[in-house]
Order: sequence, then structure tokens, then C-alpha cells
Amino acid sequence: MPISESLKINEIFYSLQGESTRIGLPTIFIRTTGCPMRCVYCDTAYAFHDGKNYTFQQIFEEIKQYDTQFVTVTGGEPLAQKVCFDFIRQLSNLNYKVSIETGGAVSIKNIDPRVKVILDIKTPGSGEAEHNDWDNLSLIKSNDEIKIVITDEKDYKWAKEIILNENLMKKRTILLSPVHGEVDPELLASWILRDRLPVRLQLQLHKIIWGNKKGV
Repeated sequence: MPISESLKINEIFYSLQGESTRIGLPTIFIRTTGCPMRCVYCDTAYAFHDGKNYTFQQIFEEIKQYDTQFVTVTGGEPLAQKVCFDFIRQLSNLNYKVSIETGGAVSIKNIDPRVKVILDIKTPGSGEAEHNDWDNLSLIKSNDEIKIVITDEKDYKWAKEIILNENLMKKRTILLSPVHGEVDPELLASWILRDRLPVRLQLQLHKIIWGNKKGV
């Protein structure tokens, strides 16, 4: 199998989708290894380096055991491995309903249009705002989603300005997520309601159920 047909994978597991508008659905997660960013609140730092190479076919065989059509490719940063673009295309060819969680520093231009993109916008509080590829905002589709993780009220106000200035809420779902265990969800909810901001408050369901651990 040529090297272009393999990915470095940190873990493959079956769980409930904890985020996005597919929250609560049984989903296969494929977590890739590697990420060019170092967000201060990162909860998957174990995926920065740990993993092993799987051929595409090995991954396809692995996930056949699970009775769901929902697959989320996450990281790390999946798009840091250029072969991921072809991988998610092939997953879609197998009739999986694929979503990809990307940190927003890599262009989504060549993502197969059948794939739902969950695009992060990094706030100043993340420590990685300078790496946002703002061209991605013009590339996402109407059924894609934008996620913004909020570290404090300054981040919230920054995010609100981006949302309003770019008119993002008219185009696709906007998810605002408090840093788990650090930002009170009730506080973020109060800011959203105060400003009548048409966004969706997102909590991480998997952490509410199982806590902050791998494989869920």
C-alpha cells in the first residue's frame, strides 16, 4: 500500500457525539495524530505525537464493526496530514455521514462537499488567534458549523464582533462553547441572552457523562 494511502492515527473509538448539532448520536471517532497549534485549554494534547500508521483499508475494516453511519474525523488537527482530504472523500464514498473537526489554521478549500465541516475560530484567549485562516469563512457551506471556544467575557465580546461583522449567523450554525470546568455555562448563557445573539450554546456532552478522559 503506498504511503499516500495511510494516516497516523491516535485512536479509533465508538461513543456518543458530544458536540455539534449531531450531539447525542452514536458516532465513530477517528482521532488523527499531530496538530500545529497549542491552545491553552487543549484537552487532547496526548494526540500531538502518539499514534501509529494505519492504511485507509485498515481503518475501513476497523470501523465496520460499529452499527452507525456517523463518523467524525478529529484530532489533533486532521488536515495537518494532507492525505486526510482523500481519506474523508473515500469515507463519504462508503456512504458514511462524515464530519471533520478542524482547528481553522488549515484551508478547507479541498474538502469533499459531502463532508460536514466543524470549523473552529480561535479566540485571543486560546493563544492561537493569529493562526486563524480567515479565508475559510468564505469556503464553508450552509450546512457546516462554526465553533468558538470561550475562555472569558473578553473572548465572548471578541467572538460576538466577528459573528456580527461577518454576518455569520445568516449563513450557518454558530456554536459557542465554554471551556469545560473553567467558564460557568450559566454565565455564557447570560451573555448570549443579554445580547440576543442568535447562536447555539454548546456543552461537551461526553465530558458531562464520562469526565475528561480518552476514548469517549
